[in-house]
Parts: sequence; structure tokens; C-alpha cells
Amino acid sequence: MQNLVLHPQMEPPHCAPVQPNRRRVYLVVKRLVDVIASGAALIILSPVFLLIALAIKLEDPGGSVFYTQLRAGKNGVPFRMYKFRSMIVDADAMKPMLRDQNEMDGPAFKIRDDPRVTKVGKIIRKWSMDECPQFLNVMLGNLSLVGPRPLPVEEARACDAYQRQREAVKPGLTCTWQISGRNRVDFKRWMRMDIEYITKQSLRVDFMILLKTVPAVFWSKGAS
Repeated sequence: MQNLVLHPQMEPPHCAPVQPNRRRVYLVVKRLVDVIASGAALIILSPVFLLIALAIKLEDPGGSVFYTQLRAGKNGVPFRMYKFRSMIVDADAMKPMLRDQNEMDGPAFKIRDDPRVTKVGKIIRKWSMDECPQFLNVMLGNLSLVGPRPLPVEEARACDAYQRQREAVKPGLTCTWQISGRNRVDFKRWMRMDIEYITKQSLRVDFMILLKTVPAVFWSKGAS
């Protein structure tokens, strides 16, 4: 998978629009794996989901267990993405006040020690457990197991034409960004990684990314 990680100084190629893998076998098998794996994950992890939901409710009884946000899907079509709530109830309203503390370049917004994150939120974010409800998005067909991570709609709209080529495919739970440091990767390099993934799409590439995601999550590589 080393060939999927771009050098941070590499400039985006000025060439024809990116061409994703549209082979029917690839798309059918990819969807089949998505449905089987996400269905199994929802069943097997259900006890963990209940414990997380209980912990969130005990810390903040007045808030919802889940957080939903509109994300840009394939071809930029918005969809509602599910997560376990890891922040205080009014977190989105506080975002403009924290904009000057943003540690990411480009339109992305990330703060390493975000004051809006709850105590339970810090734990579930460290191990990416806040993302678990997205297996439901995979079942619904909004996400795939492997694909570019979907940006919030307002961040996606702020991307340039080259960067928005990542929307040529269905977004995913994990991609090259997840196994390459996540929040330690600058925004432009992140976008280039996603576009390079699209040019190299195959079952083998998807499998290798999934394989490398496990240790990346276990070691909390770049999580915040």
C-alpha cells in the first residue's frame, strides 16, 4: 500500500478527469461485501453500542445518543451520516467562535483538544467508536466500507474542482487517509490521496486498506 501514499510535496496532476473503476464485477462484489460486513458488524457490536449509548446518556441525560450531519456523498449528493454524539449538545453553534483555533488547512475543521468534546466523547473518539453507527449508512448504501471520507456539505462546497473529483465514487468508512495519519495529514495531501485511490480502485486495494485500518484504529493513529 506504500504506492497509495503520496509524497506531501507532490503537486496534483493537470490531466483528464479521474476515472473510477466501473467494472460491474468490482461494483457488485464491493456492494456485497459492504452489506455482509456491515450487517455482521451491527449484530456483533450491538452490546458495545448499548454500552456507549448508556455512557453518553449518563454523562448528558438531556442530549441525544446520536449525532447526525449532512455529508457530501457520491456526485456531491447530500446524505445524513450517523455517529455517536461525542460533543456537547450545542457544539455546532460554537463552531464559528472556535474557527481561529482550527488546526487543519483548507476548509476542514479540526482542533486537537476541542473544548466541545465530552469525557465519553474523548474515549470513543480515541478508538473511533463514535463512527460505529456508520455501518448503518453502509447498509443503506450511503457509504461503502472503503472510499474517500465524506466531508460536511459546507466543507465539500469549499473544495476546488480538482478536489471535488473525489466525489466521483461513493464515500467510505476508511481510505488511505485513515491509514496515513488522519489529522496529521494536511488537507491538500488528503484530497490527493483520495483521488489517487480512485485511480487505483480494485478489490485488492480495498482489501489492503481494510487490513491496514485495523492497526491504525488500534494504535489511534492520528485520531482526535
